[in-house]
Amino acid sequence: MTVTLTRTGERGAPARVRPGVLGRLGGLAFRRRGTVLLAWLAALVIAFGLSSAFGGDFAADYSAPGSDSKQAQDVLAQRFPARAGDSVDVVVRADAPVTDPAVRGAVSALLDDLAGLPHVAAVDDPYASPGGVSQDGRTLLARLNLDVTNPADMPVADTERLLGAAEAASRPGLEVTLGGQAVQLAEGNEVGSEGIGLLVAAVILLVMFGTVVAAGLPLGVAIAGLAVSGVLTGLVAALLDVPDWAPVLGSMLGIALGIDYALLMVTRFREWRAAGLDPEAATVATMDTAGRAVLVAGGTVMVSMLGLFAMGLSFMSGAAAVTMVAVFVVLAAAVTLFPALLGYLGKWIDRLRLPMVRRRTASARGVGWGRFVRRHRVLAMFAGVAALLALATPFLGVNVGFPDAGNDPEGTSSRRAYDAVAEGFGPGANGPLLLVADPAVAPRLAAELAGTAGVAAVSPVQLNPAGDAAVLTVVPTTGPQDAATKDLVRTIRDRVIPAATAGTGAEAHVGGVTATAIDTNTDIANRLPLLIGGVVLLSMLLLMLAFRSVVIPLTAAALNLLSVAAAYGVVALALEGGWLGQLIGVDTATPLAAFAPVLMFAILFGLSMDYQVFLLSRMRESWVRTGDNARAVTHGLASTSRVITAAAAIMIAVFAAFVPSSDVAVKVLGFGMAVAILIDVTVVRMLLVPATMHLLGRANWWLPASLERRLPQLHVEGPPEQA
Repeated sequence: MTVTLTRTGERGAPARVRPGVLGRLGGLAFRRRGTVLLAWLAALVIAFGLSSAFGGDFAADYSAPGSDSKQAQDVLAQRFPARAGDSVDVVVRADAPVTDPAVRGAVSALLDDLAGLPHVAAVDDPYASPGGVSQDGRTLLARLNLDVTNPADMPVADTERLLGAAEAASRPGLEVTLGGQAVQLAEGNEVGSEGIGLLVAAVILLVMFGTVVAAGLPLGVAIAGLAVSGVLTGLVAALLDVPDWAPVLGSMLGIALGIDYALLMVTRFREWRAAGLDPEAATVATMDTAGRAVLVAGGTVMVSMLGLFAMGLSFMSGAAAVTMVAVFVVLAAAVTLFPALLGYLGKWIDRLRLPMVRRRTASARGVGWGRFVRRHRVLAMFAGVAALLALATPFLGVNVGFPDAGNDPEGTSSRRAYDAVAEGFGPGANGPLLLVADPAVAPRLAAELAGTAGVAAVSPVQLNPAGDAAVLTVVPTTGPQDAATKDLVRTIRDRVIPAATAGTGAEAHVGGVTATAIDTNTDIANRLPLLIGGVVLLSMLLLMLAFRSVVIPLTAAALNLLSVAAAYGVVALALEGGWLGQLIGVDTATPLAAFAPVLMFAILFGLSMDYQVFLLSRMRESWVRTGDNARAVTHGLASTSRVITAAAAIMIAVFAAFVPSSDVAVKVLGFGMAVAILIDVTVVRMLLVPATMHLLGRANWWLPASLERRLPQLHVEGPPEQA
């Protein structure tokens, strides 16, 4: 197939260009646009039917595979099923002693009511259990044992019934609060909002394009991709453990990328139309230029998310799979649905113009900025690097751990219960350790633990009904987030247990929520270098294939790592609970959940490469055409500055929708990603990348002759004849 490119007013024979695969696919979708739309509708119906028939439920195991705490959890599940499930703390604070007959009667009535509610398997008697009443006699702690292992499996409506019963039992002089992860989930608010992201995106697109038709195309592509990928989540959940927050992450990323990719292609389509091409030829040319850049950009995101599988954690693999499905569907929509929509709307791309918005084509400000960076490239590079390093500095002192109820908003039941337990029983009561051991060594182990520094209390040995396993509850003197608690867990495993089991062949394992959090953090920290190394190397290889250069992938990787490090630093500063933290709702010093920087890296590195591809693809077009590096850098910056700025603004708005969440880990994740995009598009993409490329000159495009002959040609800049 040969497409004739005719520019208005051009003399001589029109240029004849044989389009590439994407161009031919775009031309086919343009001509068979009705069939393509019906195919997408059929795909949505089929996906819905398959998900309804075979879809799975959300599930997540946050324990580290093979860890000591995981072994303890497995023993509890097999031999102490009543203790293996999740639990809810019932905390009673009274003006009178809780042993007073009137108070005791009220507590007994409350516990009887709670025992009859759904999913409550057993209720511990606080008056008979050691450690159930505080030393001052005014605080009582009872635990409800649930029949669900994962707090996310506890229906919110049933948790709200528990909260309602506790509120009904409260009266002047008697305060009843509930704590636990199930309560935290029930009291949490919605995580992000697709509607807010789409509304903000619509406003930004209208301001950028100035017409309703041009602004509506990216939204249409994003909504179609969201509909199909959202339905497919159930099928992914049937194959993998998918945490309940993964669909939100996938949909937010799918919306942002779908709009960004279509935004880039709409911009390029309008340029081809302004150059005189008819709608079909402009569509083919768009797919052969911007379409190739979109596929490379999407490939870098897929590579980054693929790295999460290397972490060996089931919940991360599930989240990565859901996100990769969303990105894949978005890419499919970009190369098939988008050109089909152009078949209907391409000739009217500039219709329904907003009266207050002027049309802009080439960015004069972009050209001026590019020249400014070129003149001051050395200063720009040093200033940019210094700024990123300064922003990254707070991360050196970050406290890595799992946020708990002590970091919840003030006034919530979980926060009030946490504070009451810490005040009445000591900070360690909020994070007890569960030791599972052979009954033969359990008494000796209890004696050893009682004399161990950092242990506040040890419960009597409890045997399972079969008498072949024992469990002990150990209360540390320090809180769950304290470094001393981590040291205590290490001491118990390395010294106390070996001393108590020496010569017996018996085993003992340390489990519980606190020990599980410690093991998971350690496991993630050990695997993080593998994630970073794998993602960086694969992304560099993809960039080398796309841009025929060894230098560009190296500088891109270095700058992207600096950008991510700067985002980490800003997040660490917010977690200190100062003025920045209070702006986003963090009012106490809060640890950084270990999985947050992992997810941030995987997502942000891929998105940073996205913008890098947008920018470099236009630079390479100019470089191939002129061989002038300075002109290529300036042209690329001028051509993409508005597109990248608008895309980043949309991305920031989408991720900022996470910030109002009451879940501290989710709040921090959204804030960190929004900040990272802001840093990347301002300091890195608009300053450091052009400054570095001006400094390196022609060396940017160097590729050894041996690689030049062996590497396949992707022609991300478009077919050679077109360039």
